[in-house]
Amino acid sequence: MVSPIGLGCWQFSRGRGLGGHYWPNLGEEEITGIVEASLEGGINWFDTAESYGGGESEKSLAQALKRLGKAPGDIIIATKWRPVFRTAKSISKTIDQRLEILANYAIDLYQIHNPLSFSSIESQIKSMAELVKNHKIRYVGVSNFSAKQMRISHSLLQNEGMPLVSNQVRYSLLDRKIEQNGILETARELGISIIAYSPLAQGLLSGKFHGDQKLIQSKSGYRKYLGAFRPKGLEQTRPVITALQEVAQKYNGSLSEVALSWVIQSRGETVVAIPGATHINQAAENAESMKIQLTKDELEYLDKVSSAYTA
Repeated sequence: MVSPIGLGCWQFSRGRGLGGHYWPNLGEEEITGIVEASLEGGINWFDTAESYGGGESEKSLAQALKRLGKAPGDIIIATKWRPVFRTAKSISKTIDQRLEILANYAIDLYQIHNPLSFSSIESQIKSMAELVKNHKIRYVGVSNFSAKQMRISHSLLQNEGMPLVSNQVRYSLLDRKIEQNGILETARELGISIIAYSPLAQGLLSGKFHGDQKLIQSKSGYRKYLGAFRPKGLEQTRPVITALQEVAQKYNGSLSEVALSWVIQSRGETVVAIPGATHINQAAENAESMKIQLTKDELEYLDKVSSAYTA
């Protein structure tokens, strides 16, 4: 149903809300260009959230799709309910607001953004299931849920006659924790898709920060304060960048394209990815990654080189 690569839309927050200043304040023309490049490259779905700019990302995405002449049903939209400091009652109370902000583009996948609600998982899943029954949303997903929480959610939805479609978690060549904590194994067992966010490790896997270690200082947000972006951290992950360079040369592609290809190919069809983009060329690169078919040896080589690192 979805292309292996979607577009993560946190960067459409327009500098608003918690975390909005992490990204540059993109204008309407830039946002529209990024969405257009994604669509032209074969990407057919977009992931946003209520928390991204307090709905600003959802609004900006919907406006861009309208400017591009996309009608409801032409594309797939995933968004997320914000659980923090809330109970499950707000799921039904806020759904109409979500649909209004999205300019009545259908919510194909509605996700619980994290397991931090005041309410139990049981209450949240029951409320989500009611939205499906009332035709407010199509499918239910979760985000940042543990393997145990996934099992509980899956079982509850199964009792309602519907699937748990996805769990959105951090996953990349530099963050492979889901391979050890049971999340990936549980997803495979239960037929749940993993939606990988930060599949480029916040840009580390592009190699640009390894090529110019002063570049991070010009970027907005808190990345510049993270150890992974400091000289010592960059040197620790350089072997992964070197391996990506070797493989990328064979395909005349970028490091980002190869890194994304590994994410969506190395675990079969279980994993899809939602890289972001703040420039049109980045959106085009994201889409190009779907054209690269890594060999078994290349997948294993990248797997081996990256297995010791977590950003």
